[in-house]
Order: sequence, then structure tokens, then C-alpha cells
Amino acid sequence: MMDNVSLVTMFFLSGLNETKNHRFTVFSLTLLCYCLILLANMSLIVIIILDKNLHEPMYILLCTFCMNGLYGTAGFYPKFLWDLLSPVHVISYSGCLVQALVMYSFACSDLSILAVMAYDRYVAICRPLEYHSVMSRQRLLMLVCFSWITPVCIIGTNIFLTSRLKLCSPYIAKLFCVNWIIVKLACFPADTAVNNVVAYITIIIYVLHGVFIVWSYMYLIKTCVNSRENRAKFMQTCVPHLISLVTFLFTILLDIMFIRYGSKDLSQTFQNFIAVEFLVIPPLVNPVIYGFKLSRIRNRFLFITKLK
Repeated sequence: MMDNVSLVTMFFLSGLNETKNHRFTVFSLTLLCYCLILLANMSLIVIIILDKNLHEPMYILLCTFCMNGLYGTAGFYPKFLWDLLSPVHVISYSGCLVQALVMYSFACSDLSILAVMAYDRYVAICRPLEYHSVMSRQRLLMLVCFSWITPVCIIGTNIFLTSRLKLCSPYIAKLFCVNWIIVKLACFPADTAVNNVVAYITIIIYVLHGVFIVWSYMYLIKTCVNSRENRAKFMQTCVPHLISLVTFLFTILLDIMFIRYGSKDLSQTFQNFIAVEFLVIPPLVNPVIYGFKLSRIRNRFLFITKLK
């Protein structure tokens, strides 16, 4: 039995080693960033929940999107803020696996929700007469559950396979736990073939999500070119989705490219920035973009502000 049990019970996170002299500055900026993320996302969630006129598929999906942003950032910021004030940066073995599950499932859920948003806009613009029958409450609930439960199950499978490995090193050169790094800590020789196969299947699944999103918007653009009404609807409701998609893909692909081709000679601070940008930019930018671009949310927010 010992062959399948990890020798590691705690992990040491070494990503903060270069910030010892600026710890309180980083703490203040991080706390400010997290507070802004909480304020922006919770404001949109509350506005959509309280205003019955916004209980439509597009806004419910936006509410789901913001909730997922809160879920993902909750897996990083509280622990990171604690580490900034702590002399030793450690995390338990089980806590590390849970954090990896949260981070990965958050990113995959974001892509799933963007795919559902793309489908919603496709039906609304290309099949407007069928919109309410296609995007019924039952189907919307099913799509929202798909966006949340499926990524958790897929990433949970990856994490479970990782938990079976015997690890021989407790050092993670990151600010947070990353599944592929944990797999690399496995004692040699280690049978990680199943882990790699499941990881590649996961990548393929979410690459297909991306392909579907790109196809949907290409079809939408083609459909909207010849119609002034559809162009206006596209600019009003689809542009925020496209900005969210580009922001998400840019941050994720930059992190993946750095993991694959990045130089280890770069400063730890720059590596940290690349690693956490998907937890900073999308959760902060997305609610701001939707709040300003979608007129019904913007008008509702301005109305509430005037009442105060």
C-alpha cells in the first residue's frame, strides 16, 4: 500500500521568495485588487438577481459568469494574502489538491460559460422566433449545470489520478498549487501515462469548446453583416462576450506558452505575474465591460446610484 501513498504531507510554495522586501506593498495591492473583484462581481450579481426584468437567459448566464469569477478567485486570494503575512509559505497536501481543483475547474468553467453565451447569442440573432422555446428555463438550467458540474468532474478526475502518485519533493516553485507541477514531483520511476492521457483528453475537450465559440461568432458576424438591426444587436450584446473571450484566451494561452517555452532565467516576479494574470484581469475586467456595455445593466446601476 505504501507504494501508492505520497511521502509528502506539506508543500512549500517558493514563488514569494523574491518579494520579501516588498511584502506589505504587494499585500496592499493584492487586497485592493481582490476587494475590487468582489465589489464588481457582486454588484452585477445583486443587480441581476433583484431586477426581475433582467431574469433572461443572457443576464442569468452573465450572473453565472460572475459567480464563477468569485469561485475561482476565492481559491487563490485568501491563501495568497495569508502567505504574504506569513514567514513560511506552506500548504497541506489535501489543501494543495483542493486548490488545484478550484483553479483548473474555474478556468474550464469560464470557457464553458463563454461557449453557452455564444450559443445563446447565436439563437437570439440567427433564430429569433425560436429563441424563447429553445432557451427555455429547463434548457438554461441544464446548460448552467453543464458549465459548472462538467469541469469539476473532469478536473476532479485529473486531481484524483494525481493523488495516487507517490511524491518525493515538497517544493512547488509557484504562488499556488498547479496539477502538472505536482505530477512532476512524482518519484522516479512513476507511471504517469494515465495522468497524461486524461490531461490530453481534457485539453482536447476545451479546445473544442474554443473552436465552437469561434465558429459561432464567425457565423454571427456573417449573418449580421447584411442587417442593420442585427448589426446593432451584435454590437450591443456580442461585443462584451468577444472581449471576455479574447481576454480569457490571451491570459490562459500566455500562461501555457510560458510553461511550455518560457525561460527559467526570467525573474520570479515576472513568472508570478504571468501565472496569476488569469486570476486578476478577467475577473476584474469582465463585470466592468458588461456593466458599461449592456445598457439595461448600466441604466439599472445608474438608477440605484441616484437613489443613494
